[in-house]
Amino acid sequence: MTELLIGYARVSTNEQDLTAQQNALERLGVRPNPIYTDHGLTGTNRARPGLREALAACRSGDTLVVAKLDRLARSLRDAKDIVDELTAKGVKLSIGGSVHDPNDPVGRLLFNVLAMVAEFESDLIRARTREGMQVAKAKGRLRGRPPKLSPAQQKHLMEVYNADTHTTTELAELFNVARSTIYRTIQRQHRGNG
Repeated sequence: MTELLIGYARVSTNEQDLTAQQNALERLGVRPNPIYTDHGLTGTNRARPGLREALAACRSGDTLVVAKLDRLARSLRDAKDIVDELTAKGVKLSIGGSVHDPNDPVGRLLFNVLAMVAEFESDLIRARTREGMQVAKAKGRLRGRPPKLSPAQQKHLMEVYNADTHTTTELAELFNVARSTIYRTIQRQHRGNG
């Protein structure tokens, strides 16, 4: 049986394009048909349909090819888990044209360094995003989702709630919202007044 080169490409957002990765995989010898892709899914999420299909398609003697390691995994643990799964199946991993050998100490070191860099980049992105959200919130630009109930409805809800004549479920039905909205509104009102 001939060795198959199976490609995998991923972009984190639906606005990004897979073309550059697909072209890189084709230059590395992967035919377009066995290139599995994921759109709009972060590398920290292991539940990716394209990755699952790519791993399932790999047979002993095949090689899973990725343009860069961070396209495969964004954490050291996930990267190692994927490599362990491939190794158990007798499948090799090619990262940008270099075949990873899990039995070679230098290869393992380089792989771990690349995986740690991918994880570090992911952590930096998360930190920058959090920081940007804090700045936007401080400037009043980030408000989150608007409340389901208007201020007048919230006031009426609190009057009915304080009268203690209805259960939370009845209040939810009365105001045509979920019980969680009732709980959240009550909690916000108590925080604002307490």
